[in-house]
Amino acid sequence: MNKWVDVSLLTIKLQRTYISFTDTEKIIFSNMDAKISDKLKFAAETDNVELLYDVIQDDPYVLENIDKQQFVQTPLHFAASMGHLRFATELMNLKPSFALKLNPQGFSPIHLAMKNLQFSPIHLVLKDIVLRFVDINKDVVKIKGKEGTLLHLAVQTGEVELLAKFLFACPESIEYLTARWETALHIAVKNEQYESLDVLVIWLKRNNQRGAKKLEKKILDQKDEEGNTILHLSALNSETQVTSL
Repeated sequence: MNKWVDVSLLTIKLQRTYISFTDTEKIIFSNMDAKISDKLKFAAETDNVELLYDVIQDDPYVLENIDKQQFVQTPLHFAASMGHLRFATELMNLKPSFALKLNPQGFSPIHLAMKNLQFSPIHLVLKDIVLRFVDINKDVVKIKGKEGTLLHLAVQTGEVELLAKFLFACPESIEYLTARWETALHIAVKNEQYESLDVLVIWLKRNNQRGAKKLEKKILDQKDEEGNTILHLSALNSETQVTSL
């Protein structure tokens, strides 16, 4: 009887030792993951491509594991928002899907670069990043984030050159709406970005693609969440560029 008791106690002790060892392993691996994550973030923030590859050598699955998360702040978000062109380009080539990822706040890497453009001392660098992203993958123009698409952001901030670039890369983006049901033209009038409005109106007038007139009517008839079409807003603001359409 005592023999069986001793065996049972030994089994329990072994089980407890195994559980303890497993918990310790989890802590160790968690700390390792945290260190790798910190190194990757530091690499992005310092534009250090060499460190990026050091991290990949330490953990070949590090980028893949990040990519599995639906909403995540990737290293590309850090690099793009800070204007680190070399790191951003390298990482976008390694993991193209990162360019399409939204962070928990609802922004993609290129959205963050666009948002930082207006008041940043590195305006031209951020602009280069945006242009580079579009050249590498035109699908970034189609990403719908918290404040709409790149076209919406370009109109809102008056970035006319980028606005033209986005229209050329993705003509259908002129049809995209914000969560408030606004077209790019709505945003132009509401933000008094009349140069941007002029580009959009000229694009609609000169569009000779099949169905162009139908598209023009669709955009002009689109109502925002308050029930205003672009023509209503233009009339209220005495803006003749659209009312003359």
